[in-house]
Amino acid sequence: MSAEGSTKAVVTALVANMGIAVTKFVAYLLTGSSSMLAESIHSVADSGNQALLLIGGRRARRQATPEHPFGYGRERYIYAFIVSIVLFSLGGLFALYEAWHKLSDPHPITSWHWVPIVVLLVAIALESMALRTAVKESNAVRGNASWVRFVRNSRSPELPVILLEDTGALFGLVFALIGVSMTLITGNGVWDGLGTAAIGILLVVIAVVLALETKSLLIGESATREHTRLIERAIAAGERGSTLIHMRTMHLGPEELLVAAKVAIDHDDTAADVARAVNGAEARIREAVPIARLIYLEPDILRGSPSADPDEPASGTTPL
Repeated sequence: MSAEGSTKAVVTALVANMGIAVTKFVAYLLTGSSSMLAESIHSVADSGNQALLLIGGRRARRQATPEHPFGYGRERYIYAFIVSIVLFSLGGLFALYEAWHKLSDPHPITSWHWVPIVVLLVAIALESMALRTAVKESNAVRGNASWVRFVRNSRSPELPVILLEDTGALFGLVFALIGVSMTLITGNGVWDGLGTAAIGILLVVIAVVLALETKSLLIGESATREHTRLIERAIAAGERGSTLIHMRTMHLGPEELLVAAKVAIDHDDTAADVARAVNGAEARIREAVPIARLIYLEPDILRGSPSADPDEPASGTTPL
């Protein structure tokens, strides 16, 4: 996934949310609408989250050290996980608390009636622009995968996070618009509280989804199916052909892949033959999958090979 595309989507969302947060908070001060307060805190949380994603991306580019020989690529996953926590606590739980407070003591909007409507309509337009950028950048790498599959299978956290945040923001704005409009029409502040509660529930659900997905990335996910197939073909594409006995892959970061594989060689191959085969396979893997930064190939005798020594132990094949 393009790091430049992810950064562009994050920066666009950050700029939009900072402006939206200020206008929403001003609207809350003028009207006392709980939906506007919940939405302003939501935008503040989103702005902080996008700043965290940018920090994580910057820190992940640090060079490997003796203490961290595989580099810092997973910092992007760590910061994405922090984003889910912030969205859950600062966004979702605060909105639910504010909804409970408003429903306990509902009161209508008595002044500046037009302000929240205008602010919400402008915010919907700005959020739509931010979401459009995220969708455009995601489409560049999504291929034919559905949006659900893209979010679940992406090894880069930024675009899925921004997609979910911006989608949630749009739905939250719609909920706020409905709550505020019904409060203005009926004079009953309960509608404002219900809109706030809907925003809180939405944010909690999105935060839980993000937490589950980033937790999986933190534990360590394998290469995508497409990359796995490309690596298998690259190993088998040598002049003499190589049989893959088994392989393990793991993302050390969105653009850093570890490949460890055991490949079969003939019993009569010399050390020079084995070295040429291994070096050739490594070169083909890097050409096929450029993010395969660390490659460890172990030669072994395939069980059942006609040239294998029956008195010498050999490794059997295991499923990929």
